Amino acid sequence: MSHRRHDSSPGDARKPFSDAGGPEGKHAQTHDLRREELSNAKGPAPEGEDFTADIAPAAADDGTGGHADESRAASDDKQLQQRLDDLDGAELAQLAVLETGARLRQGGTYVDLNDRGRQPFTALGGQEAGPEHRYVAKRDTDHELWNRLVGQGREVEVERPAEAQE
Repeated sequence: MSHRRHDSSPGDARKPFSDAGGPEGKHAQTHDLRREELSNAKGPAPEGEDFTADIAPAAADDGTGGHADESRAASDDKQLQQRLDDLDGAELAQLAVLETGARLRQGGTYVDLNDRGRQPFTALGGQEAGPEHRYVAKRDTDHELWNRLVGQGREVEVERPAEAQE
């Protein structure tokens, strides 16, 4: 035979604090709520609920490529026309070469057309195109044209800045 204790509260044994306003009410009985509220740290009020501007990439990717505003066609460069004589005029016009000062995207794959071996590399943060480079981004280049430039099946390397190698 089980002995049940008589519970005179409006709730039942599963909610023993229901007559005191539930767990929140019991908390109010055992804590100084005014002091608790004053001592809790509060930061500045949020300015808005929309965080999309904070997490969006710096430039919207509309499918035209990542460096459309900071590149020029290889067909505009006489030295490249001579060096890439196996490409026709339409392919040279399609090839976007980064202008001096353009920042390379970290993790992006590039090839320097001034490099005789044309070894593709993965850019590190803070790299930018110098006057001695003619970088082409893989994301801005047609797949077949990229393969012709670098040769298929090549392993991509991470290029280290000169000061990191010393």
